[in-house]
Amino acid sequence: MSKYKLIMLRHGEGAWNKENRFCSWVDQKLNSEGMQEARNCGKQLKALNFEFDLVFTSILNRSIHTAWLILEELGQEWVPVESSWRLNERHYGALIGLNREQMALNHGEEQVRLWRRSYSVTPPPIEVSHPYYHEIYNDRRYKVCDIPLDQLPRSESLKDVLERLLPYWNERIAPEVLSGKTILISAHGNSSRALLKHLEGISDEDIINITLPTGVPILLELDENLHAVGPHQFLGNQEAIQAAIKKVEDQGKVKRADK
Repeated sequence: MSKYKLIMLRHGEGAWNKENRFCSWVDQKLNSEGMQEARNCGKQLKALNFEFDLVFTSILNRSIHTAWLILEELGQEWVPVESSWRLNERHYGALIGLNREQMALNHGEEQVRLWRRSYSVTPPPIEVSHPYYHEIYNDRRYKVCDIPLDQLPRSESLKDVLERLLPYWNERIAPEVLSGKTILISAHGNSSRALLKHLEGISDEDIINITLPTGVPILLELDENLHAVGPHQFLGNQEAIQAAIKKVEDQGKVKRADK
């Protein structure tokens, strides 16, 4: 029986989403479409009369800005927002900045699918010579995390994301849910997938089939032990949501010219 409700979402679209590049820990901002997605998400939640007590985000701008726009639409700008690197997007290592379609051409669609969607496959690590290495690791936000800078990841599988996210869920978010607060988590595609895997008990094999579109609120109903009582639900126009999911799935495929 459902006792608690949790809302989470993948942030709105950013420039690199549109350019089909691995964004990861590079601090890309929302583009105009992403800002509108966030506002639409806020409108959807307002229509359903959601009143939030606390919001959790990553420390990346696109996650935080999405939360702000949602709260603005709700008229709930005063609600506290807490940010942690543990909700960051998956660290894609050496793949950061690369175009997914080009990678599919070079390495094959199945390899790109494994890098993007599998549970335990880790991309090659980012090296000091990588064009975005210093932009990431010289950023002040990573010098004030709860672990030393040299212990932050250089590449992650989805399994790694779940392992660094779970302590934050168990110690910080879950107690707030259990206290009866209504929580919004504005995060990323893979940090959200990792949390859904944990709460819904999705298998290592089946998680590859879970794809999240940008800017769409996800409702999860939980029992007294914070286990999902059913599959997650996308809130909004279901036809449009399915089209958005297909768009994300197609990002790692080679576009074929019509005959």
